[in-house]
Amino acid sequence: MAVKEYVKDQTKSRMKLPRPYQVLIYNDDFTPMDFVVEVLVQIFGKEEQEAVRLMLQVHEGSCAVAGVYPRDIALTKAREATGWARQEGHPLKVEAVCQP
Repeated sequence: MAVKEYVKDQTKSRMKLPRPYQVLIYNDDFTPMDFVVEVLVQIFGKEEQEAVRLMLQVHEGSCAVAGVYPRDIALTKAREATGWARQEGHPLKVEAVCQP
């Protein structure tokens, strides 16, 4: 019985959680602010007030974190946002990067 518990404990201690990824939205001079807010609401599930705050952070700085997710979800959200922007004719840059 003690051996089973020891093996269970050893297995649990070796498991690593997946590294989180940040989805970054970058500033540009061409994408309308309203569109960035809409992306943050529709794709990233932000409330309107939070989306406006993040959009202003992007506008005033170089980028902002739209969210932190597991790798696959982060990549999917970044692709979805970029695809929607291209469809609308905007050069919005959105990428997923591994959190340090």
